Amino acid sequence: MYCSSCGVAVTPGLSYCNYCGERLSGAKSDSIIRSPEVKPETLVGAMVFTFVFGLGAITALMGVMKVILHLEGGQILGIALLNFLIMLSLEAVFIRLLLRRKRGAEEGGDMLKGQGTRELDAAQARVLPEPMSSVTEHTTRAFDPVYRERSSK
Repeated sequence: MYCSSCGVAVTPGLSYCNYCGERLSGAKSDSIIRSPEVKPETLVGAMVFTFVFGLGAITALMGVMKVILHLEGGQILGIALLNFLIMLSLEAVFIRLLLRRKRGAEEGGDMLKGQGTRELDAAQARVLPEPMSSVTEHTTRAFDPVYRERSSK
């Protein structure tokens, strides 16, 4: 069997090519649907931006309600609290996505280790029973100095 992407001969029964990593066409397809990957740096950046922008917007909104709309303190405080709760709920969503990604990476790594182990166990059944000596070992021994006794005449 040969890889359709790089042309290297592969062992039958493998899901991916050992050389280029391409999915082999003869392998069974997994029905795992993964959500799009979001980098942790992006989530943390979104959290910081939401918090800073949210606090600035709430402060500006409170000033506009007091100066322009001439609302009372209780009304301003109620609207500001509502906006603050919306901002906190957005932060909670970002934290949940961040923790889910971390947990998914830990579980996904274990799942991949298990799949690779099964494939490797099948391949190790064909290993030679005894290890053969290496060429390097033989060459090194061949160049060991030979000591001979000198005869005195």
